[in-house]
Amino acid sequence: MAASNPQSAWRDVPVLAGRHAVLEPLRAGHAEGLRAALEGGGLERLAYANVPAPERAAGYVEAALQARACGEALPFAVLDAAGTVVGSTRFYRLEPEVPRLGIGYTWYAPRVQRTGVNTECKLMLLQHAFEAMGCASVFFETSLLNQASRRAIVRLGARQEGVLRHHKRHADGTLRDTVAFSIIDAEWPQVRDRLRSRLEANT
Repeated sequence: MAASNPQSAWRDVPVLAGRHAVLEPLRAGHAEGLRAALEGGGLERLAYANVPAPERAAGYVEAALQARACGEALPFAVLDAAGTVVGSTRFYRLEPEVPRLGIGYTWYAPRVQRTGVNTECKLMLLQHAFEAMGCASVFFETSLLNQASRRAIVRLGARQEGVLRHHKRHADGTLRDTVAFSIIDAEWPQVRDRLRSRLEANT
């Protein structure tokens, strides 16, 4: 069963802290850290990913903060254990009346990919969504072409729901088929335990 979902939890971006990572509310002051995290990584060249070029980091933050102001998203900066900005993620398409939301717009500096950072971030985000926000469902979406993202979402324990054909466009303008996944509240305890086990194995 989903917990209660106080309205404040759907307005306020929390600070979520773990051993490998800290998620804190995205703010304009994070733009320089995000630019540094993006520098030299080439992430913006991935047509199927929504990652800004380093010089567009400030605009990316501004757009995310505008989405928050409109009640459309709760964006985070991702920091490593040393307090260095290493990426960004967010809750988006907020539907408190269901209650349901998505986790996405996620990217990390190459140096922290395939570490415990992503696993811990997903654990913290899912725990907040299900246990503080009272979500009945959390969804994930990615391009059909993004095999790495699809594998990572499946490893979380999410179930594939289907493919939305010609759903939107990639950054390069080509049409995107979107693969949709979700985790529901009844599945959350098993997903939580799996993620905790993976984190323990990573330490």
